[in-house]
Amino acid sequence: MEALINSTLAVAIAEIGDKTQLLSLFLAARFSQRYAICFGILVATLLNHAASAWLGAWIMQYVPDNWGRWLISFSFFAVALWLLVPDKDDDSPSSLEKYGAFVATTILFFLAEIGDKTQIATVLLAAKYPETFWVIMGTTIGMLAANVPVVFAGKWLMDKMPLNYARIFAFLLFVGLGIATLFSW
Repeated sequence: MEALINSTLAVAIAEIGDKTQLLSLFLAARFSQRYAICFGILVATLLNHAASAWLGAWIMQYVPDNWGRWLISFSFFAVALWLLVPDKDDDSPSSLEKYGAFVATTILFFLAEIGDKTQIATVLLAAKYPETFWVIMGTTIGMLAANVPVVFAGKWLMDKMPLNYARIFAFLLFVGLGIATLFSW
């Protein structure tokens, strides 16, 4: 349960103000099929985060035990610092719109997650926790928790959300994960 809870919290908080959350807002403005957008987010996240988690678990097989704690802790600290940097907004229209809300969302979300903070966090969480399935479920639930409200509440929600506070809270969460990794290995 620790892997599920920490993965859910880490991604849900790190996702606030992220480019994929802005993508959710963009897609909700372009398409009226809210459930298709949410299902596209689910499919893209499951595919992307499953690959990321398996990569993290695979890498840890080749890292010496005495290095793992330091490597993962340092990586959590690096992601914490990265979270303090706001993402850039990209409102450019997509040629994928002609394929509908589900296909456009699935492809755009999958591509947007490549190299994203939450993908890196998924690799790290899977390296930390041996329960890869629960890491995948947690990061997916976290992604949905952060993006589904944006799809349904849209701009109103984004105007009410203090993004700077969310970034600081996410920073503190990842620093906490880094510290916990140092002392719990």
